[in-house]
Amino acid sequence: MLSLVFDNLFLHKKLPFANTLDMKLIKKLIWLCFLLTILIGAAVFGYYYAVTKNALLHPEKLLFNEKSVLFYDYQNNVVGNSEFLCSGQNTKIGDIPQKVQRAFVDVEDKRFYQHNGFDLKRIFGATAHNVKAHSLKEGASTISQQLIKNTHLTQEKTFKRKLQEIKLTRILEKRYTKQEILEKYLNTIYFGHNCFGITAATDFYFGKTVSELTLADGALLAGLVKSPNYYSPFQNPEKCANRRNLVLRLMQENQTITEEEKMQAIAAPLPQNKHFSQRNYAHFAFEEFTKIAEEKDFRIGGKIEIFTYLQPEIQEALKTISQEVACDKSIFVLDNQNLGFKACVSSVGNIARLPGSLIKPLLVYAPALEENVLSPATPILDEKINYSGYSPDNYDGEYHGYVSARECVSRSLNIPAVKILESVGITKAKFYMQALHLPIEKEEESLALALGGMKNGYPLQDVTSAYATFANNGVYQKGCFIQSIKINGKTVYTRKAEKRRVFSEESAYLMTDMLKTTAAQGTAKKLRNLPFEIAAKTGTVGTANGNTDAYALAYTPNDCVSVWLGNRNNEKIDHTGGGLPCNLLLQIHENLAQNYAKKNQKIPSFVKPKKVVSVCLDKPSYYDKHTMVLADDNAPKEYCFTELFKSSEIPLNKSVSFSKPSISTPTVSTENNGVCITFDNASPTYYSYRIIRKDYVTHNTKIVYDGDRIDRYTDEDLSPNRTYEYSVIVSYKNHESAPIVLPTVSTSETTTKINKDAILEKNWWDY
Repeated sequence: MLSLVFDNLFLHKKLPFANTLDMKLIKKLIWLCFLLTILIGAAVFGYYYAVTKNALLHPEKLLFNEKSVLFYDYQNNVVGNSEFLCSGQNTKIGDIPQKVQRAFVDVEDKRFYQHNGFDLKRIFGATAHNVKAHSLKEGASTISQQLIKNTHLTQEKTFKRKLQEIKLTRILEKRYTKQEILEKYLNTIYFGHNCFGITAATDFYFGKTVSELTLADGALLAGLVKSPNYYSPFQNPEKCANRRNLVLRLMQENQTITEEEKMQAIAAPLPQNKHFSQRNYAHFAFEEFTKIAEEKDFRIGGKIEIFTYLQPEIQEALKTISQEVACDKSIFVLDNQNLGFKACVSSVGNIARLPGSLIKPLLVYAPALEENVLSPATPILDEKINYSGYSPDNYDGEYHGYVSARECVSRSLNIPAVKILESVGITKAKFYMQALHLPIEKEEESLALALGGMKNGYPLQDVTSAYATFANNGVYQKGCFIQSIKINGKTVYTRKAEKRRVFSEESAYLMTDMLKTTAAQGTAKKLRNLPFEIAAKTGTVGTANGNTDAYALAYTPNDCVSVWLGNRNNEKIDHTGGGLPCNLLLQIHENLAQNYAKKNQKIPSFVKPKKVVSVCLDKPSYYDKHTMVLADDNAPKEYCFTELFKSSEIPLNKSVSFSKPSISTPTVSTENNGVCITFDNASPTYYSYRIIRKDYVTHNTKIVYDGDRIDRYTDEDLSPNRTYEYSVIVSYKNHESAPIVLPTVSTSETTTKINKDAILEKNWWDY
């Protein structure tokens, strides 16, 4: 039959070219095309069958259950997710308000009830838009396809996976009604903040049952699906409101709701997170997982396996140690070796709080060390200051005169910190904070930053990561909870170390050594009896009415532990950083030490870099003149002290006060025919003093005093009408000064004349 059609077509008399064509060749070509089409079709069908034959619809995967999300500890052992906020309870579609159902349909798949699993109109529209925009950003997945992708398929973006999706979506549509599909979708979709399914999300965001959801509530939840973290009302409230309002507008356009209903829903307030329950390791790990999913562009659904740095024994210890704390709290334990969080306990989540004095080493002292503005020994005058109306006070309300930078850190003095920030410069300090992932807004730039004065502050886990930079020789790496992630058996993420040098190893070590003093004798001295080296800092935030935040943070080469106490609603607390937070730090580090001991390990000491040297400084110059001068080689131990310096920043001047003794020229005067020699108050007490008198008439010399330092010597054994010259020699052991010749003195029975200028004349002996 097909052959006759071909013959009639090409041999018809009305075709003038028919006689010139090679009819046999044309027939062969047509037959070849026909056979090729059949073969291609068979190949496509065969390929489709081959790649989809094992693609089976598993009803149990369409429900969220306790095995849908698995957490693994640092040894890859499965840990219970009892701390995981959301249980994944399933809700019947009949219990979900109709307009809440429609909110999801109108924003995600408005022809859901008309198509058979695939919205061809939307597919063609998205394809045209992507071609026009030269991108693949706009998708066309229906609710049915999303359900299949989230529960059955890997993250691969391949033709094979697409064919499997097509097959499974067709099976899904044949096996279940639209309402059943929508029910399964709403019970498995991820809503952010560890919430799988509409039941968990409703409880978390609104503290309600699903049947109590309003139109505004439903629109907000429907808006979250696209990007739960980005549209979270607790992280980006403005973006959340805009997204919710977009859903409401689409609902009105689809005639699901009226204009009046839309406006009433738009006026509804966003949730204020009043239903925030206890947060532990699983919460922080899953929050991180959500961010990774958005950054790496993979779906959250199916069987999720999260491999963490969790050490269960440390986690249990944190719970026990912190259980008696009455106020809100956050505690983090970060492994300084791999920058993974071993454990954490929090009642407030990852909220930002003002850091108080905890910010000083990061913002002030470490940048000043790096910029060579100071060393640990640099003397700083703690005095009343005023910078254009900004006049901070110390915590104790007192001024302490000249104080070393080391002591300023140890005692957490405020005024020196502000002075140093002014010397470093806010712009430079801001640069270092940015490198530590602790950004400072333009409107926050002021000297009050030195004391933690800013708008919102930082999450404690970010501050903990920043402090770990000191333990890691000045190299920053963000602390994380997750090592790797698998979804439906495929690895979709493996953590890569992203390191950045912020401070030199010399600056980092000097900062650590100053913080060791804080732990030994400063505001964190509760840690002083720990049998290993530890660096620490405390901080307190409050007003004259009371404190709102109390911090204590300490680190060893192995771990960095941070503690915050306060209240989410800013109610006052009865704690300072050096109080209960430090007690908690002590208990945690004792527990860490015990765990290392069980593994036959010890907590090591900090390793001093080669370019950090211990230098002996002259104590009299430091305390009397407030200058850093190298100690004399002959100085006794009691007149010098040691301090650390970068080898490139050692003081240039050296004291010679013991090898070349010298004093300020004493003053000479007369009283009642006696001659008085008065020594400067700064004249050292460690010298021996010898006073020699010369008689200009007899030319005789006599030692009139030989002994220890005295304030004043009076010589009364004098003859009238004589001229005397006194000289002073000071000595230390075998080292003696040149004679210090004083102005000549003339005596008489009625008057005494002192020729103060004679000593300056070249030919003074001619007088």
